[in-house]
Amino acid sequence: MARRQHRYVGFVALGLAMLSPAAGNAQDPDDLAPYKMLRSLQFVQDSVVSGDHSAGEMQRFMLGTIDERLRTVDPSTFDDDRNVDAALIYAMSGGNPQTLEYLIAHDVNGYFDNRVTDVLRKYLSGKGLLVAKTLEETAREYRDKKIGPYLALIGGNVLIATKPSDALDLYDQARLAAPGTIVEEAALRRSVAICVDKGMLDKGMAYSQRYVRRFLHSPYASQFADLFVTLVVGHDHDVKPQDVIDILSFMDAPRQREVYLRIARAAAISGKPELARMAVGRVQSLGGGTDNAFGPLADFYGGMAGLPTEDIDRAAKNVSGIDGNTLSPRDQALQEAARSVAEQILRAPEPASLTQASNPNTDHQEITSEKAVAIATQSEAPGALPEPVPGGVASTGQSQDTDPSFNAFVTTNRSKLDEIDGLLAQEGNEQ
Repeated sequence: MARRQHRYVGFVALGLAMLSPAAGNAQDPDDLAPYKMLRSLQFVQDSVVSGDHSAGEMQRFMLGTIDERLRTVDPSTFDDDRNVDAALIYAMSGGNPQTLEYLIAHDVNGYFDNRVTDVLRKYLSGKGLLVAKTLEETAREYRDKKIGPYLALIGGNVLIATKPSDALDLYDQARLAAPGTIVEEAALRRSVAICVDKGMLDKGMAYSQRYVRRFLHSPYASQFADLFVTLVVGHDHDVKPQDVIDILSFMDAPRQREVYLRIARAAAISGKPELARMAVGRVQSLGGGTDNAFGPLADFYGGMAGLPTEDIDRAAKNVSGIDGNTLSPRDQALQEAARSVAEQILRAPEPASLTQASNPNTDHQEITSEKAVAIATQSEAPGALPEPVPGGVASTGQSQDTDPSFNAFVTTNRSKLDEIDGLLAQEGNEQ
């Protein structure tokens, strides 16, 4: 880290020398070649996805410095193809699109390939689909050139919605040609996104393992974690728990616990108790015998997942056992919904609700769900006699208020369940 920071200091000094009029005359012009400046930008960007987030400010500085240099450089500088490539890569690396327009407008000697600049201009203006085929062909043509990985990356970005298989091929081309770089990081992360969208479990797990091994400390790793959780939860019957454990084992314990908590939460909301229990178990085991701050939260998610199971008493305790003040607002809503569901399941039937059958229950037997269905079916059959009601009012075929307290119970709890369904649906959409 110290060595990297030392190099950043060198980049700052170089940039200040570039911008200083007094130093400009003393600086060797060859040292200001765009391709050399681009190397510094690439190093900084690769450092960002490798985990040095402090390099973000330097990245912005370098982009601005290169932008100014490209606009003021002598046109003969582009006699060197390396500088032409540097200008194109700069445009594909977050540079100012207007600078590319400026260079094209002043390219009287034909330094820039019109096919490349045309697809770049369309892509940078948000019209990449208009040149999707040309971009794909150009990316494959330039695959062995310095601009090849960048063309493949943006080609994949254009095709990801319409031709995901071709997009995957281009992302593979990009990451293999630029290992360990910001290009590979973006290609891997977007490849996982395609696999999630298209249900490609095996490929998705393979890409995920590569990402975790290489870019665990990237500022975009949280996006990857969301994709990975979605992939695992969406294929809970097919994914092997050991595969999940093996992939996440490359993370340190705190990061593993965070991802397992996400899996437990998503699985609980989706009604997948086995996966939720596996994730909860991993969170608890990673506590290492110390005070596990995530333990109660893991129990909470495990309790949510256990509500539909036979061990509902223990699940209800886990749901209610955590202090709601320690939960996020979204988890507080989930806790309230889960607690209400548990109460409905565990609540004993009210005596009045058992006296509404049309036929006397002379044997004092519990009215089963099958008998209730039979009674309802009989009362709704064509030509059936009206049900006797208190007060001797005959049925007119419409539902009757047979017991105000019972109807109030049904109405109130149906409203609660509707609210719970809405909360869970909203939570599921946010995952």
